[in-house]
Order: sequence, then structure tokens, then C-alpha cells
Amino acid sequence: MKKTLIALGLGLSAAVAATIAFQPQWLPPSTAARAFGLPPLPAGVPAGSAAQAALGRKLFFDRRLSFNETMSCAMCHVPEEGFGSRASKTAVGIEGKSLKRNAPTLLNVAWQRALFHDGRESSLVTQAWAPFLNPDEMANPSIGFVLDRLRSLRDYAGLFEQAFDGRAASMDTVGAALAAYQATLVAGDSRLDRWLYAHEATALSTQEQRGYRLFIGKANCRACHLVGPADALFADGRFHVTGVGFPLEREDSYVVPLAPGVQTQVTELELQAFANATQHDLGRFEITHQAADRYAFKTPSLRNIAHSAPYMHDGSLDTLEAVVRFYDRGAGQAPGKSSLIKPLQLTADERRDLVAFLSALDGRELGSLMASRPADAKR
Repeated sequence: MKKTLIALGLGLSAAVAATIAFQPQWLPPSTAARAFGLPPLPAGVPAGSAAQAALGRKLFFDRRLSFNETMSCAMCHVPEEGFGSRASKTAVGIEGKSLKRNAPTLLNVAWQRALFHDGRESSLVTQAWAPFLNPDEMANPSIGFVLDRLRSLRDYAGLFEQAFDGRAASMDTVGAALAAYQATLVAGDSRLDRWLYAHEATALSTQEQRGYRLFIGKANCRACHLVGPADALFADGRFHVTGVGFPLEREDSYVVPLAPGVQTQVTELELQAFANATQHDLGRFEITHQAADRYAFKTPSLRNIAHSAPYMHDGSLDTLEAVVRFYDRGAGQAPGKSSLIKPLQLTADERRDLVAFLSALDGRELGSLMASRPADAKR
């Protein structure tokens, strides 16, 4: 797999690199209106057109682009589930394989400077090919295999040429089309934005306002989930060690009956000798090999967070209440845990207020985005 990804990176043409670096930013007017409260798009976000976005949408929902024609991008990034996956803690790939991590939401993905939980990609154009080629996701053996499949499908005849000024389906046009579609998945303009930036006094309830004050104050959530004076991405673009998913060795012991009236006591460590070895997820370290990045994962945006359960890279926390309790107790324990994380000593009422505030971050048009599945696309 590593060799495949290296070859993929080396195979990028100069034209693709130029596309990523120099094309102007683009959002259709209806999409731009949904971005109220979000900062300007980062420099270098690939441009697109309405025709390219429409083609990308078709690709996104097309199961035929996986090796056995059963998986599409939308199988892990489900519109009805906030463009993530709520059915299991981690995503499910081809032939029911359990993937390593939770499927992150694609809402507002155009604002992300680093993609995937470990930040291993920096462009939506190139990111698209990772799931196509991952043997546990869409399992295609090569780039050429995907392109040959596309060329064989009659309903794609002429679509790439129309969208890309005569250019046929290729590695860069497929990536650019998918990037153009994902750039339209914008869900800003939340009640928080209208309260904080448009000064609509009644946009947030009294409880939600208390939660906001906790968010920027006692709970110190904004240390990583940034809120600015004019806009808020609710993420810092950095990677932090929180201790999520890090299994600690425990000294618990268990009484094990062996026969009537006969029992013994074994410890957790002794039982581990009979279990499969636990593989810690090293996170960002797998990309950088820098010691400081061991067990570090990207800060997710909190926009539309009420619709992206389960939470954390491993899906280990099922509810926002569980997330707040996790950070209230000082998060998990792992080597190199961020110094920003400390026990919060919140009261039960404060925890409820904070959860209420987080539920106020839904974009105004989120419902229409979540209902945007094409009529002919199966779930």
C-alpha cells in the first residue's frame, strides 16, 4: 500500500500541481451564502465549475468505481448521516472489512488544510485517490483500472470532455471533479453565527449562551477549536495528543471458575498473553515519524457536530455528553498528552449547557445537504 501511495504521489503531473497552486477559488452563489461565519477559503483550494461539481457528485455516489462495484464514496460519507458514518465506530469497507478509523464528515472540507485524521493529504484533488486504491476501502488495483472502468461506462461518455474543456477522464480530472463537488458541501450560517456575528440576540437560548461562555472560558475549548472576532472554523488545523483510544495496561484481576468449588484468580496482564496483541494507533507519527506526533490526531471542526457521532478518530465516544465528560476529567492518558488539556471540574449543569451550545452549531441549510442524495443512488 505504501508503494502504491508513493507511486501515486510521484505520478502527479505538472499540470495537476499547477491546478492546485494557481486556480482561483470558486463557490457557486448558493453555496457561498451558506458559508456565513466561516473564514475565507484557504489559498490554493482547487477551483471548479458547476459542470465539474455535477460530475463529481455523480462519481461520489457511483458504486461501480470500486473493484467489485459495491462501494462508493457515499458509503462511508453518508449524506443522511452528516456526510460521515454513524452506523459503527469505525468505517466499514469493501466486503465488510472494518477500517482503522472513524469516517470524518465532509461538511466544510474545503476549509481543511490537512485531510484525514493524520493529515496525510493536503489537497482534495489528490485525496480522492487514496480510498480508490486502499485495499480495504474500494480496493482498485491501480489508477488505470479505475480509468478503464470509467471509459467503459456509457453514461460517462463525453461528460469529462464537457466539464474539462475537451480533457478526458484522467487522474487529475477525476480528482478535480470530486474536489469540486466536495467544495459545495458547505454548512455554515449557524444560530451561533447569527448570534455572534449578525448580533441576533434571540438566535441562541439562554442555556446555549451559557454554554458559549463556558466554551470560551472555563472549559477552554477554544484553545483548539478556534473562534475569531469575525468568523469561526472551530478548529486550529493542528494535531494534538488527547489520549483517545490509548489502551493502558491494567492491574485488574478476575476470579475464574475452573470446576465446582474450584477457582483461580488471573490478572488483566496475564489474560493478555492469550489475546491478540493490541496495536496502538500512532496517528500523525505514521506520516512524520516525529516523536512529538506519536498518538496525535487532527483537531476536527465542531460545526454540525451534533450530526457526526460517534466521535474521535476511533469512534470511541458515542454522544456529545460522553465527549464533554471525557474532557471534563482531563481526557485520556497517553505519552506526550497536550499541555492544553486539564481537568475542568464542570458541574452537571455546566456540562449540559456546553452540550446545548454544541448543538447550536448546525448550518442553516444542513437539512437540505443531508437530503441531497441523487434519486437513483442507492444507500
